[in-house]
Amino acid sequence: MSEFGFSSTADDVLEGRDLSGKRVFVTGGYSGLGKETARAMASKGAEVVIAGRDEEKLAEVRAELERETGGRIETILCDLASLQSVRDCAAEARERFDLIDLLINNAGVMACPKDRTADGFERQFGTNHVGHFLLTNLLVPLLEKGDRPRIVNLSSRGHHIDEVHFDDPHFEDRDYDPWLSYGQSKTANVLFTVGLEERLKDRGIHAYAVHPGGIHTNLGRHMTEEDMARLSKRIAASAAEDGKKPEGFKTIPQGAATTCYAATASELEGRGGLYLENSHVAEVDDESRTEGVRSYAVDRDKANRLWAMSEEMTGERFSY
Repeated sequence: MSEFGFSSTADDVLEGRDLSGKRVFVTGGYSGLGKETARAMASKGAEVVIAGRDEEKLAEVRAELERETGGRIETILCDLASLQSVRDCAAEARERFDLIDLLINNAGVMACPKDRTADGFERQFGTNHVGHFLLTNLLVPLLEKGDRPRIVNLSSRGHHIDEVHFDDPHFEDRDYDPWLSYGQSKTANVLFTVGLEERLKDRGIHAYAVHPGGIHTNLGRHMTEEDMARLSKRIAASAAEDGKKPEGFKTIPQGAATTCYAATASELEGRGGLYLENSHVAEVDDESRTEGVRSYAVDRDKANRLWAMSEEMTGERFSY
């Protein structure tokens, strides 16, 4: 256990740290948790690259963060729902930057209506996992040049909802459910972390999956008031079943804390393939509804199967 917990903020976790000379690449960096992560790290001296699909928003947030932190903020276009956009982003990054120390795969969608990405993937699986799978692997050459590089993948306790359906990840032969889709994509984020660690640890690159907590951000823009009420009841019921008080929702600064912890904590040095919550490493737990990582999400065979499937989806092979 670390000294931090549920109420810790990104600034708490980074207190006393000097990130000068570090380059941090954050997807979805112009809003919500990504923006707060970028702000917190820039305030400690890091150069932060925020990636997103809206050029105007990127420019606005860049100016805002530079004013607030006095740090150096770069922007780059990237639409994770388009493999071509991801390839273009990675190619531009390799031209503009000599290295990346910390890659924060923060962007995502949650519980959205049934939809497809530009490449025909179910939108949540395609955006939350496939886009990040391709981007991360295309940025590995820059990470290899970083100082003690780390990859942080935002997952969620939502991975408790469902496993990855390798026979039908895109809901082609089963009825679409936005929450089952979200749960599947968040499990994929953890399995991807396990796969990255297995392949990159010998190169000095370590990977972490994090559950930021329940937070009111634009991630929930597809949720109605009824959806929010049901979610709150579900959280309360889960806590009651575990004999605990409901955690409730976190603020955005609290939500970004575990990301910042995974990216910088010295006690994580040399280890990876881990799932973190409330700024500590979670235990494997198939029973609790309020904490822990499911065993199916850290299963090495499933991680390798997901890797192979993702390579097929992207048409790329990555040998490490």
